[in-house]
Amino acid sequence: MNMKNYVREMRNREGMQQKELAKVVGVSRQTLSLIEKGDYNPSLRLCINIAQALNTDLNTLFWRHDNE
Repeated sequence: MNMKNYVREMRNREGMQQKELAKVVGVSRQTLSLIEKGDYNPSLRLCINIAQALNTDLNTLFWRHDNE
């Protein structure tokens, strides 16, 4: 199961830098970069924090692709 996300796109839409969003949600910039690339699956709590910081919801930000 692969997780796809729009964190980078939504962050850019909000005019935020990685470092800024990382600080708001309490992770390092490197961790946020890995999340954006799909190389790290964040906890549910972190997903919720990211969605709130980006003024969106989990369904818009993250979803699953079973066929990949």
